[in-house]
Amino acid sequence: MHMSNESLLIILLVGLIAGWLAGQIVQGTGFGLLGDLLIGIIGAFIGSWLLPQLGIHLGLGIVAAIINATLGALILLLIIRLIRGGGGWRGSWGRRW
Repeated sequence: MHMSNESLLIILLVGLIAGWLAGQIVQGTGFGLLGDLLIGIIGAFIGSWLLPQLGIHLGLGIVAAIINATLGALILLLIIRLIRGGGGWRGSWGRRW
């Protein structure tokens, strides 16, 4: 399989945007730039597999790819948060009081 430089750049850009968006939505999961990129790319694979299984088709194009990857990254971040223990409300309120 041959992938052009433009295709690789688009995949990395979509992964970075999706990882950043998912990190903004799920607060408290700071993985840095490379971590967000990895979360976004893995999320893109999760989203592209899971959403069609559920009968959800977002269409074609870069915006649909970003939404698809973001949804997959959100699922991945929530699973990571469940495995790591999460912190939840107590982590942010416990330090103030």
